[in-house]
Amino acid sequence: MTALRPAQPADAAIVAAWPLSEDESRLWCSLPEVDAGLVAEWSDAGFGLIDGGELVGYGELWIDHDEAEVELARLIVAPAHRGRGIGRRLAAALAGLASTHYPAIFMRVHPDNTAALRCYASAGFSRVGAAEADEWNRGQPTRYVWLRI
Repeated sequence: MTALRPAQPADAAIVAAWPLSEDESRLWCSLPEVDAGLVAEWSDAGFGLIDGGELVGYGELWIDHDEAEVELARLIVAPAHRGRGIGRRLAAALAGLASTHYPAIFMRVHPDNTAALRCYASAGFSRVGAAEADEWNRGQPTRYVWLRI
């Protein structure tokens, strides 16, 4: 049984170790590497997915009160637990929590992150329209794939 809970200080070092390469880190958070201090800075918006008492997933909710929407961000699954549906459960749990704030829920995904795109589609996310994606990608470092649920 998996459960979502707010990120805790001890999570930062664990999550920082999950990207297994610079490329994987870039796909996850647009940075070539992260450390526990940086992940700790993000943790106010962070949530951990717990399975069997173990932290197996991490993601964030970026709540935008001005736009009345929530963006899911920086979702990652522990390497030993990938390919088991944890990412889908993480995305669905975060979307459920996000919906308690606003019904408009979005996420952006690096276009080369095909595993994440498949995962989020299986969790019920679909691509936004081309015009909306073009607008949201203005000023972004990458032409992200934007998704909504």
